[in-house]
Amino acid sequence: MIEISKFYLTTAIPYVNAAPHIGHALEFVQTDAIARYHRLLGNDVALVTGADENSLKNVHAAEAKGISTAQLCEQNAEIFKQLAEKIGLSYTDFLRTSIKESHWPGVNRLWELLAKSGDIYKKKYTGLYCVGCESFYEESELPEGVCPEHNKKPEIVEEENYFFKLSRYQDELESLIETNELQVLPETRKNEVLSFIRSGLQDFSISRSVARAKGWGVPVPGDESQIQYVWLDALGTYLTGIGYGTNEEKFKKYWPADVHVIGKGILRFHAVYWPAFLLSAGLALPKTIFVHGYITVEGQKMSKSIGNIVDPFSLIEKYGSDPLRYYFLSEVPTFADGDFSEKLLIEKNNNELAANIGNLVNRTMVFLTNNYAGEIPKAEPSDSENTFLDSQKAQIEKITSLLDELKLKEAMENIMAFSSNANKFFQDQEPWKKIKEGKEKAAPSLYVLINQVKDLAILLAPFLPNTSASIFKQLGTEPQIWEELGILSINAGHRLGKPEILFKKL
Repeated sequence: MIEISKFYLTTAIPYVNAAPHIGHALEFVQTDAIARYHRLLGNDVALVTGADENSLKNVHAAEAKGISTAQLCEQNAEIFKQLAEKIGLSYTDFLRTSIKESHWPGVNRLWELLAKSGDIYKKKYTGLYCVGCESFYEESELPEGVCPEHNKKPEIVEEENYFFKLSRYQDELESLIETNELQVLPETRKNEVLSFIRSGLQDFSISRSVARAKGWGVPVPGDESQIQYVWLDALGTYLTGIGYGTNEEKFKKYWPADVHVIGKGILRFHAVYWPAFLLSAGLALPKTIFVHGYITVEGQKMSKSIGNIVDPFSLIEKYGSDPLRYYFLSEVPTFADGDFSEKLLIEKNNNELAANIGNLVNRTMVFLTNNYAGEIPKAEPSDSENTFLDSQKAQIEKITSLLDELKLKEAMENIMAFSSNANKFFQDQEPWKKIKEGKEKAAPSLYVLINQVKDLAILLAPFLPNTSASIFKQLGTEPQIWEELGILSINAGHRLGKPEILFKKL
């Protein structure tokens, strides 16, 4: 019996104070590509996403709209869920942190474990607090006195809170990250975290007064006058999303997380605070923290004042999810900032998706349909065709290696090269000339080509799932898994489905 490996990954848990933008869509697509790849490998994949609802910024946003915080969270969490589904995020759990039954028991257990370790104490405190980040800052971290993330002056907060002994874990965290036991990707972000740790870790507040939190959030166990810090609560979603506190069997099956996918602005919370909480609680650490950059719009940071916020729903409605997914995965660097341009999305659809992938699939399908009545001819590849197949197998190995390293953009580029190679093979073989000498003359190259189309459908499945499904439908076969790559499994006598255009020119 083959043992199925588990693979657990998460998106960040976004605040729902406002509607999602294309930065959220990027993260959903990157996370989903990793998840779908691991399913194709035969792994049992859990993917947790959700809504961070217990933050002060949600309270402020609700007040501005004149509705309750619960109403705001319910409305916006549903919009995030809709985006996840429309962009194709194949999540297994969508967890809302304000739902007491599924989330609060696990978060309270985590708090109690931190307290049991002697890492929680209470003291009065005055500090600079950015509501946008939901974080305190030292003056030295605020260039020109403003938050580097939100470009606003933090407010001065003075109250009695519970604190976590982060300083106790400085050496251990440094060692874990330096040795890649806790891997932070890319290397630049790893160095950034190490620099922050080496500057000296300070204990930090992990609660807010009920008055300042306006009564919204998870109460501190045993102290109803305090609300748990939103980041302790939200990070706990990675545990509660797989049953911590409610379904121990499920939790033990999937934890620890294999990959947390996050944006660079929340690196400190995930690579310093989160592992420290887990160490204190005696829980295993995640294996990898995958850090992507931000998306600018035609060179400018997205801003309501500039009016360049891009709505991902309108893009999906206009162009479909796969062209947008392709833009994110082929144009935006996997671990760095990238730019979005609607004009470039159209160009990439026409010049890359339609002209490369669409061309290969359609010309192969149509040729076999018109000349062989859609039935795969019996054929034996020649030495030259086997040489081509060997080179494509090497390309598949390269793509697999890149995906194992989470290098999504490079993997996508190599899939496009795989398709280009097959298009060139079609052109070089000239089946339209060979068939004039008899169907058997063109048969070997077409037998190879239809199997190349099958391999392309497998390779595209993590990236462009709708396109992959359409190709398999045209091939008249069920979707295949990763280990079928490089095998001539579309055999003689197999009947193809009806050819269809994959990508319309925009």
